[in-house]
Amino acid sequence: MSADIAKLENIAKQVRRDIVRMVHGCQSGHPGGSLGCADFFVALYFHQMEHNPKFNLDGIGEDIFFLSNGHISPVFYSTLARAGYFDKSELATFRKIDSRLQGHPTTHEHLPGIRVASGSLGQGLSVAIGASRAKKLNNDDKLVYVLMGDGELQEGQVWEAAMYAPHNKVDNLIATIDLNGQQIDGPTERVLSLGNLKAKWEAFGWDVLEAKGNDMAQLTETLAEAKSRTGKGKPVMILMHTEMGYGVDFMMGSHKWHGVAPNDEQLAAALVQLEETLGDY
Repeated sequence: MSADIAKLENIAKQVRRDIVRMVHGCQSGHPGGSLGCADFFVALYFHQMEHNPKFNLDGIGEDIFFLSNGHISPVFYSTLARAGYFDKSELATFRKIDSRLQGHPTTHEHLPGIRVASGSLGQGLSVAIGASRAKKLNNDDKLVYVLMGDGELQEGQVWEAAMYAPHNKVDNLIATIDLNGQQIDGPTERVLSLGNLKAKWEAFGWDVLEAKGNDMAQLTETLAEAKSRTGKGKPVMILMHTEMGYGVDFMMGSHKWHGVAPNDEQLAAALVQLEETLGDY
């Protein structure tokens, strides 16, 4: 294992620790998907993206990211804090009255790193496409990233955007789908099967890659490969296979932890499994 990958994995361990503590602290939130996507957020913010924690809302001259499935805000907030956008002590205010860290990211409190309110599912890809086109109009050669959930693909707006981007050669966009196979009401295959997503996105005209989202080495390689494919006339899609609740054995693979907070005993059990690597908030 390279030193860089080991460093990223240590950051991801701390982010997972932050997640369970944040959700426990307010007895509300979405730990399952957040834990599953910790590696992705760390790879993106600590390895892949060219970004500035001094935060300029328009994002000109830097890569920018949009979270479409905004309910996994705990992993987003932890990553932003650990990357220097705001002090990590603010993580203790998650979902509390007058906090900037709302359950779904919002913009009215001017939280650094948040460029759009999200959580109304199906809209993030459209927003990212708009930002990608704006970068081209501004002669800005940086990239736009967006993350969506797999259950979110049951929203029709996603597929309108899926048609629009290739037609308009939006090739400065890298979209990722968190494929954990779970949504609030159960497995996606039972609620509404998504079918062959690779074939679907390729048929719509996207350049499609696949990755194991809980394998940091493979994930960083895939993100780098995705970047190398930008600027060639097609938007890029990463189908990222993750496990909901990854890192906490009793949460892994179950939709029941989509939006449930651990109690005191469960938190203690989770923290035993999650190593403190950067210091708790």
